[in-house]
Amino acid sequence: MIDNFCKKKLEQLFDAVDIKIEGTRPWDIHIHNPLVFRRAITEGNLGLGESYMDGYWDCDDLEEFCFRMIRSKADEKIFAPVMFIGKWIGKVYNLQHPARAFTVAEKHYNSGNGLFKRMLDRRMIYSCGYWNEAENLDEAQEKKLRLVFDKLQLEPGMRILDIGCGWGGAARYAAENYNVSVTGITVSTEQAKIAREQCAGLPINIEVTDYRKQMGSFDRIYSLGMFEHVGYKNYRNYFELVSRCLKPDGLTLLHTIGCNTPCTNGDPWSCKYIFPNSMLPSASQITTNYERLFILEDWHVFSYDYSLTLKAWHENFEKNWPTLQSCYDETFHRMWRYYLLSFSGAFRSRSIQLWQVLLSKHGLLGRTNIPR
Repeated sequence: MIDNFCKKKLEQLFDAVDIKIEGTRPWDIHIHNPLVFRRAITEGNLGLGESYMDGYWDCDDLEEFCFRMIRSKADEKIFAPVMFIGKWIGKVYNLQHPARAFTVAEKHYNSGNGLFKRMLDRRMIYSCGYWNEAENLDEAQEKKLRLVFDKLQLEPGMRILDIGCGWGGAARYAAENYNVSVTGITVSTEQAKIAREQCAGLPINIEVTDYRKQMGSFDRIYSLGMFEHVGYKNYRNYFELVSRCLKPDGLTLLHTIGCNTPCTNGDPWSCKYIFPNSMLPSASQITTNYERLFILEDWHVFSYDYSLTLKAWHENFEKNWPTLQSCYDETFHRMWRYYLLSFSGAFRSRSIQLWQVLLSKHGLLGRTNIPR
């Protein structure tokens, strides 16, 4: 009885976005195990994602399938208990408490440097590229770095703080091209290992630490794709830390994924399998928490560029899978594919966004031309 109900409910959701079960178009879905109906309806995206990982269903164009489902806000039409539990936990507990700071590194960023080397660009930049007049991933990431550092108005001799420095690619680019010194911090020991190798011989110091422990005084501070791990209970602490470490005439740039409405929890599937304790900020959550600390200088939106970046990562991942499969099983293969393509669909649908927010302490004087 319940299985028939779940099948009918899922078919209704599919019909609304022109997806057919056993259809012939690339975005149509092919069912290998009927349990997918119950799991999708009773567990939402967690059940849909897990059943894909388990091989219960397939789709030739998974990105288009996810785009259609997300664009229609199908998740808002499914009342899965796991979604309400996640919201309750997020409101009650500080999921990004300092004691949990290294969880995402253990689960995701320490998945294997070989995986990320083969998936990312040559600098191993793990955040959205800027595809304005870029023809490939390497160019898109270099244009993003140039955009960031030109917005920050870097000058020779400046001291820079990179919060969430990843594998050190951004820090190295800044040191080599702008003659600055950089302190990079990460919670991942695997990232730090590569970052120190990449930045050897340059005025760059890589530290494995929680951002909340950072001390010192810097001319410029930036974070690229780290704020998604801060959590709404800690947004104010983040901006207070940046304010404390930034010189009075300094600038800070926040490059982050964002969502359209305030939230207190992350997506259940991505939190379980990809980014534990992650949470996307809304615009109002960002502005409310930097008020009285910073003045807004620029808010740049280029969300579609992240869809292009994720597709490029997926292409690299699939191309290199024959080499990677000796280290990972097929469940991981399907999990990673679902991660990259579902996120691409989400950005293309504009249910999630990509923002660069430029802030100053006291306001830039005179007319300013912010790079684009």
